[in-house]
Amino acid sequence: MAMTATGTDSGLPGGGFPPGSEMGAKAIKMAPKLAYRNLFHDRLSLMVTLVGIVFSVVLVAIQCGLYIGSGRTIATVIDKVKADLWVVPIGTKSFDDPSLLTGYEKHAILSTQGVARSEEIVVGFSAWRKPEGGKKAFILVGLDYKNGGVRPWNIAEGSVEELDIPDSVAIDRSYFPDLGIKAIGDMAEINGQRVRVSAVTKGIRSFTTLPYAFTTIDRARQFTGASANQATYQLVTLSPDADLETVRAELRSRLPDTEVMTQEEFRNRSLNYWLFKTGAGMALISGAALGIIVGVVVVAQTLYASTKDHLNEFATLRALGASAGYIHAVILIQAILSALIGYLVGIALAYAVVTAAKGTTLNVVMTPGLALWLFALTIGMCIVAAISAIFKVTRIDPAGVFNR
Repeated sequence: MAMTATGTDSGLPGGGFPPGSEMGAKAIKMAPKLAYRNLFHDRLSLMVTLVGIVFSVVLVAIQCGLYIGSGRTIATVIDKVKADLWVVPIGTKSFDDPSLLTGYEKHAILSTQGVARSEEIVVGFSAWRKPEGGKKAFILVGLDYKNGGVRPWNIAEGSVEELDIPDSVAIDRSYFPDLGIKAIGDMAEINGQRVRVSAVTKGIRSFTTLPYAFTTIDRARQFTGASANQATYQLVTLSPDADLETVRAELRSRLPDTEVMTQEEFRNRSLNYWLFKTGAGMALISGAALGIIVGVVVVAQTLYASTKDHLNEFATLRALGASAGYIHAVILIQAILSALIGYLVGIALAYAVVTAAKGTTLNVVMTPGLALWLFALTIGMCIVAAISAIFKVTRIDPAGVFNR
């Protein structure tokens, strides 16, 4: 491709146009045009570049979306509860790692100065016997909503009030096939006791893939064999004028066999356990890193090859007075144009994947913040990739053009 010269030798040291001169301004305006022509001159190279960028954007978007979605899934119940402090059995790794407290904690909590109220939650692993035979492990969650505690949410069929009917539970629709049920009103057994699906939720899933089943706290105690005073977690709400650290210290001294954490601390512990100690999070992060590496390598290789193919033209521009900064600007604009096109195609495909994943077991989340971060990442990735091409141009000898 023949590249158009943008000026004459200015006589300035190192070449270039006088700052603020008419030729300098013209050169600046010509840089995007030249970059555009360079980029679209070789359509095959452009397609290779865009495929690399699109692949990178989609892969990073899906991996990061899965990471965010996994975090929300892990903390799905924790996020619905509003508590200042959580009292949990010592050694509890996450919300889905339940064991029972001894049973006297609530009295000790309520008698502590600065405590306004305490809510109980019973969580336990149980066995679900399907109507047509076979068993499935699941997580039973008993909520004390009758006394002002958190209520089952995302009810799609039935109502919370129908859980007051004896032996009633709420199941998420996505788990119907796993539990062998087809519709609200179906019967099954939990630990040998008959139950009825009286309410259906939508979009409440566990990270462990084990189904959640919600019921009243008394019924959960009955199904899990807990005593009337036992609970898995005590959720403490403080008085408006209470000091959190003072109350926490007092609770720790009164309840030595428990851990007392803020809601944020317990949420982070659950996230750290499932995402990092099990390796699930590192797999997602590694996938995102792979996408970035592939994108940088593909774009860098394409820009380098394009620059190498046009070295004589760049040398001609240098000999005619174009500054090194002008040449660098052309290459950077090429990279940014590639990033913009690749990002727009990639984010559109990523949104299509997120839309297709709705209602499935994959919780892929795309937030405005993630989309903006991906945009900045794509621009930065392409600029980094352009550095190799810039280094090649920096070593051009303008006099070499006269030796051809």
